Amino acid sequence: MLGVSLAMLLGGVLLMLRISQGGSFPSPLSAEEEKKYLEMWQSGDIEARNVLVEHNLRLVAHIIKKYYTQTNDVEDLISIGTIGLIKGINTYKPDKGIRLATYASRCIENAILSQRNNRRLRWRNGCLLRQNGACWREWESAAIS
Repeated sequence: MLGVSLAMLLGGVLLMLRISQGGSFPSPLSAEEEKKYLEMWQSGDIEARNVLVEHNLRLVAHIIKKYYTQTNDVEDLISIGTIGLIKGINTYKPDKGIRLATYASRCIENAILSQRNNRRLRWRNGCLLRQNGACWREWESAAIS
């Protein structure tokens, strides 16, 4: 499991490097191309999965722009959304009768919302501890040990 996660992370980093060199997101795949790459991915072709991720990154940017215009950490949200996209592509089942973009958009939103809830909880815990006179560093060291 760790090896798969590491491979996904490295693949994502390489993918982001490729995109940053070009300056913009690649165009979306046609329905036929998407079906072809999904079939290749279902048979175990990692490169097909990378193509699906690369050509759906525009969806991540669209979701972030549409719903999260107030935030300052857009780069973090793109990273988190990309992880959601990868998870979505990894768990997508074409036989369920739902389009990849629809399924992936829910996965992207879930990843972003999950991360935002975690941050909010950490921030609230820190504020509550400071209000009660506890030092944040003391709380972190107590939580680690």
